[in-house]
Amino acid sequence: MKKVGILGGTFNPPHLGHLIMANEAYYSVGLDEVRFMPNFIAPHKEVAGASAEQRLTMTQLATAGHPHFRVEDFEINSGGVSYSFDTLTKLTGQEPDAEFFFIIGGDMIEGLPSWHRIDELIKLIRFIGVKRSGYNIETPYPVMMIESPELLLSSTMLRERAANRPLTFLVPEKVEAFIRKERLYGSQPNASSR
Repeated sequence: MKKVGILGGTFNPPHLGHLIMANEAYYSVGLDEVRFMPNFIAPHKEVAGASAEQRLTMTQLATAGHPHFRVEDFEINSGGVSYSFDTLTKLTGQEPDAEFFFIIGGDMIEGLPSWHRIDELIKLIRFIGVKRSGYNIETPYPVMMIESPELLLSSTMLRERAANRPLTFLVPEKVEAFIRKERLYGSQPNASSR
């Protein structure tokens, strides 16, 4: 069976931490591909600063040129609140020859009991947990843990920083150029050159 990793999130903006997580899961588990799947509306967080279409475009820019990465626009096209169970039910139905792995950061593991229809979701997919220092990885659910180089990056920090500081080495260059061009997060077109 084809082994497909799914890395979901708001990607507001996508950053190098996302790419590292996906790459480590790809090699550690022997995946055939990793799909980055931006939410339309995330069930656990508010999305501000960029539209769904802008987040999709940034994710496409971030993953371009990486042959084992692709962008899955399923949740953006579906609209509404993006629940993993609903999405994976549809994807597994459309691709019965694929085995799906859901990639999550160690910070999300202790919250798994609150996920929508989690007991049914774990019958559809396998979880890959990327270890993060300082987070409890104890869970009643089966999670395959992997090691990964750790970058203490958050999209929140990057949005705040974008207004008056460069994002060099934190997001792919094409993503920063798009943020400046679209003036996302209060940024100015020339902030990257300061």
